[in-house]
Amino acid sequence: MTTVVLDTNALMMPVECGVRVFEELDRVVVGAEPVTPAAVVDELERLSESNGAEGTAASVGLDLAGRCRVVETTASYADDAVVELAETGADGGQRHVVTNDRPLATRLRERGVRVIGLRGENTLAVTEP
Repeated sequence: MTTVVLDTNALMMPVECGVRVFEELDRVVVGAEPVTPAAVVDELERLSESNGAEGTAASVGLDLAGRCRVVETTASYADDAVVELAETGADGGQRHVVTNDRPLATRLRERGVRVIGLRGENTLAVTEP
């Protein structure tokens, strides 16, 4: 199994981009085990309290986070927690992160992490570091 870390905006993609994240993840990474840092869950909880589209997307993301193994990290900021998990490999195997956040994707690729991001309207693709 390959551990794949999902960040906040990855879990909000179904509402914001119309992406069926877990179906796409199964398509691009065979045997993916989705994980997310506790800091991402905390961020989704905060965002879900707001009104409007962002609050709705965060609420859906929070529900989807229930399909992931939630992992504690030393970082409290969500992006730093994602990087920490990606750098440790979460399981010692291949490192993948699902994100549509360009600055975070750049940080990850600089560290040798495969980034899975939005390609086209509603599909995901892997970018090698």
